[in-house]
Amino acid sequence: MFKSILLASDGSEHSLRAAEKAAGLAKLNDGKVDVIYAVDGSTSKADVLTNNSKFEIERKRKEKLTPIVNLLKKEGVEYNVHIVQGEPGPTVVNFANKGEYDCVVVGSRGLNKLQTMVLGSVSHKIAKRVELPVLIVK
Repeated sequence: MFKSILLASDGSEHSLRAAEKAAGLAKLNDGKVDVIYAVDGSTSKADVLTNNSKFEIERKRKEKLTPIVNLLKKEGVEYNVHIVQGEPGPTVVNFANKGEYDCVVVGSRGLNKLQTMVLGSVSHKIAKRVELPVLIVK
């Protein structure tokens, strides 16, 4: 049933728990997981100002996802990682709706607590706008 899973991740504890659930779903159905990490404009600006090169920026972004990648490897789940530019909510929604996924898995909270309080959570935006089943993991 859930052979192609999109995992929205930002490297937070909640996204690691979501990765555990995504891996479990994928293993049940011999499926695969696509991990998406959306980098918003303010994060991109901060990255450029605090790092020496685009290679260092890329390395640090991949480093955030290392625990998730390690978990998927350990569980023997086929995966791909997509690091994309854009506001996390709309970017993940667009990616999910254009892809051929059976479900989206996302943590209930991410790294940006201030944005959550002011604008609403990314998980809420995803659940509201994605055109396929969404699993929100606490």
